[in-house]
Amino acid sequence: MPTFELQFPASGIEALASRFPHADDGRLLALGAAARARGYYSRAEFIEVCAGKTVRSRAKVASNTEAAVIEATGRALTTSEQEAARMAALLGLEGVGVPTASTLLYVAFPNDYPILDVRALESLGVKPRSQYPVTFWLEYLNACRELAQRYGVSLRTLDKALWQHSKERPDMSSA
Repeated sequence: MPTFELQFPASGIEALASRFPHADDGRLLALGAAARARGYYSRAEFIEVCAGKTVRSRAKVASNTEAAVIEATGRALTTSEQEAARMAALLGLEGVGVPTASTLLYVAFPNDYPILDVRALESLGVKPRSQYPVTFWLEYLNACRELAQRYGVSLRTLDKALWQHSKERPDMSSA
């Protein structure tokens, strides 16, 4: 089990987050809000959100039918029972791994989910992997929620700070 520990002083979270260069994408968050209100992503929304996370799986993502997207994202967005069930529903779609699924969850529920990213992991002292099992995601999610609560910041502020810290490190700036 990985240990997720800040690799920078917690007092720097707000400052790092304020330097995060990407404004929260209003378009993606609007898509997420619409999907959340409806209870599922449309295929077009799903493809657009996934494209923002990874280019490599674009063809696989596009191979999902409208019905498959509605069914899987409907299960993910409407279940309140288990985090693992949300993730498993999304992982049933072609081209969706845990990092992309985390993005779909973040866009629909921006206050509740961080985006799993190699930069964020680096800032928590964890090496990136080629594959992320759901158990890893659950540990990451719980660690981020606990850190955000401990340091009195929103999950999104923590997420931005983690990304920015890694970006500002000389050895990671080209990643």
